Parts: sequence; C-alpha cells; structure tokens
Amino acid sequence: MYSADRKLFTLVSILIGIGIVLSYTLTPYTTLLFDVSQFHFVIRQSIFGLLGISIIFGLSQLNPDKWLKPIGLTLFAVSLILMIAMPFLPESVVSAVGGAKRWIKVAGFSLAPVEFFKVGFVYFLAWSFSRKLGHHDGMGLKNEFKRFLPYAVIFVMAMFIIAFLQKDIGQVVVLGATLLFMLMFAGSSFRFFFTILGGIFTAIVIFILTAHHRILRIKSWWALAQNSVLGLLPDSIADKLRVPVEVEPYQIGNSLNAIHNGGLFGTGLGDGTFKLGFLSEVHTDFVLAGLSEEFGFIGLLFVVFIFLWMIQRIFKIANRSEDMSIYLFSMGIGLVLSFEFLVNAYGISGITPIKGISVPFLSYGGSAMLGAAFGVGMVLMASKKAKMDKGKKL
Repeated sequence: MYSADRKLFTLVSILIGIGIVLSYTLTPYTTLLFDVSQFHFVIRQSIFGLLGISIIFGLSQLNPDKWLKPIGLTLFAVSLILMIAMPFLPESVVSAVGGAKRWIKVAGFSLAPVEFFKVGFVYFLAWSFSRKLGHHDGMGLKNEFKRFLPYAVIFVMAMFIIAFLQKDIGQVVVLGATLLFMLMFAGSSFRFFFTILGGIFTAIVIFILTAHHRILRIKSWWALAQNSVLGLLPDSIADKLRVPVEVEPYQIGNSLNAIHNGGLFGTGLGDGTFKLGFLSEVHTDFVLAGLSEEFGFIGLLFVVFIFLWMIQRIFKIANRSEDMSIYLFSMGIGLVLSFEFLVNAYGISGITPIKGISVPFLSYGGSAMLGAAFGVGMVLMASKKAKMDKGKKL
C-alpha cells in the first residue's frame, strides 16, 4: 500500500492558513458589532483550522480497507438522523436562525450536521453505485429509472429536510449536481443524465417559487443583472422580462464594488473598506470579495490556483484508483468542493443568485471546515490504494 498524497495535504493546509488570516483581517466591524474581542473570530477559526488539519492527517494514516467504509457510512447515518431530529429538539440544544434549525450546540460551538451529511452522502452513493450500478449497456431509460429509484427516494427525503425544514436550498443545489455527475461517472446513459437534469431543475424552480425569501433573492439578483442581459434582446422582449427594482441588491452591489476597489494588487492587508459595515458576512459568504479587495486580482488568482490544484490532485487520485467505490467517492468529494466554490463565486459576482454557500477552507465557520476536512482526509486515506504510474508517486 502506498503513502498518502502529500501534495494534497499541503495544498489544503495552505488554504486553511489563508482562511485563518482572512478571519482576522475581514472582521474588525463584526467584532465591534457583536462586542467581542478583535481576536474572537481568528481564535475560533484557528481552533477549527488546526482541528481540521489534524483530522485530515489522522484519517490519512488509517487503512482504507478497514476504516473507509465504517467512517463513511457512519457519517451518512448519524448526520441524517440528526437532521431528521433537529426540528423536534429544544432550542437549548439547537440554534435557530430565521425559523430554521440548522446547528447543534456542542461545547460552546454550533455544528451543522448537513456539512457532514454531504461527505457521508457522497460515500454512500459511491459505495452503493459501485455495487448496484454499472454501464447501462442499452438497458433502456425505463430500467435505468428503476435502478435509480431507491437513490431518488433518499435524495428527495434529504432534499425535503434541507430545503424545507432547514431552508437551505444552496446545499440541495450542490448535492443534486454532485448526484447527477456521479450517476454519469457510475455508467448511466447521457439520455438518463439529461432527464434527471431536467427533473432537478424543475424541483429547484418549485422550491424557489414556494418560498417568499427565495423569490426576493431572485428578484434582487435579476434587478442587478437584467440590464446587461436584456440589452442583448429586442426591446419588445426585454420590456416584458424587465422587473422593477423593488429590493435593492445592496449585497451584490457592494460585493462587486469591493472586487473593483481591489484592482490588480489590492488595498493591502487590513486596509479594505467595504468590510466596515457595507458588506455584511464578508468573512463567511463574501470572503472572496473581501479577499479581492485587500489582495487584489493577483491574490484571488493565487487562491484560485491553489484551489484548482487541490481539485486536480483529488481527481488524479480518483483516476488512479482501481477500486470503483474509491474512484466514485474521490470524484464526488472533488465535485462537492468545486460546486461549492463555483456557487459562491458566481453568487458574489452577480452571475447567479446568492445561495449562502461558503467557500471550502476559506470561509469562517467550524462546521464547513470540519466537514470538508473529513472529505479530504478520507480521500487521502483512499489515495494509499491509488495505482502508481510505473512506480512513481502520485
């Protein structure tokens, strides 16, 4: 058995280190707003960052033949049970924001089970797909649907819990996209792929139309994006699609202004202005905007380069794996991290509506950090079984 991929471990550690720095430089206004120490957020992020690195390193040392399956299925089962139970737990145990119970209180911290569910869900799909699915071999669309039905039931149940009970449609988008591509990698036909894609798109539209706050987010986004889009269409069509600006898209507007203010080289560490009350949650959902303002396009390009290199290492582990479950799991984790980054980046730049998805390893938050750490740690554990190319390391 080979050693774990050291490059992947190093790249993730660099991203975690950058996230810790950002949790300090982007939070001066937030610390004053909540009347806490100026080191409040950086200390907490440092704790979770070091814990995340420890988890990744610890998992990478384990034997994948012995530990990968128990850890993956335990994450899936326990986090699913917690998400089902959370609406019925008292507020002394769970934290509620906007009527949605998403976090469980643990030793002064709040952890979101959905972050660990994503990793467990990906492993469950990889483990099950490798046993039940294979190449479609002309089996027909009807038989492919029959084969997929049990997974559809599980996904719909999880989607109901996350989208309706926890009011977090962004996670559903990430999980739905990951499920779709994992199906394709597991051997489903393109016709089945596009049929499921249409079904998921329809479900997302229904979720948006059944919640007023999601409709407001769409209107806020469209109010900002409509001029550039409708300018490409004939006036007769553009006038019908244009909506009045009922909700001021100040978050996206300030995010774009922060990115523009950073220019090529940025304002400098700690010298950003939009973090001073103009752009709320800049250290969480809008961390890339804060990064762009203080470190400029060069700083953002560096972070994107490190992130893409990390994803490339994960996909390389997948492609070198002869075990189908490890191949699918590594692909799934790489897809989850990629979709989270893209959904966040597109949201803060106004290309798509904001979904409230954090940037892996960069955004402030312990749950997202630890959940992603479990995912990468398990990939590193699995990488020890990846096939070498003529005896060379990965």
